[in-house]
Amino acid sequence: MDDQDKKDNGQYIGEIKGGMRPSMKLVVMGIIDKKPKSIEVTVSCKPQEEDVEADVGLQLKVSFMDKAVQRNARLAGKWGPCENTLSFFPFAPGEAFKMEIVCEHQQFRILVDGQPLCGFTHRISKLASLTALKVFGDLQLTKVA
Repeated sequence: MDDQDKKDNGQYIGEIKGGMRPSMKLVVMGIIDKKPKSIEVTVSCKPQEEDVEADVGLQLKVSFMDKAVQRNARLAGKWGPCENTLSFFPFAPGEAFKMEIVCEHQQFRILVDGQPLCGFTHRISKLASLTALKVFGDLQLTKVA
């Protein structure tokens, strides 16, 4: 990640140099607000222009009200079926966390604080086209790598 990548307190928009590829890992670390509603992490093609619907390879939506982590992807402007099965909900208000998104050949594997949380099978075949990472929501980011 470069210095020109934007990182405000609860929002980060950055470039994934060369795009995603198997064995690559994205790390998001932060502290969740005391009264959080949601956090969103998106891995997408080219940085979002307001009027352009870019393809999204992985969208993770953490909902604190539902204690859920929804996963989805958008291809050619259309969202696919949402996935939200979880074995546990790892996020707690006011607590620090480390989320790792590991790109494998077949799927993204998501770990939180070293524990496997869920997987998300690739719906975009050209992983290298996923060049943008966006993180926003009710959190203070401490590291994005």
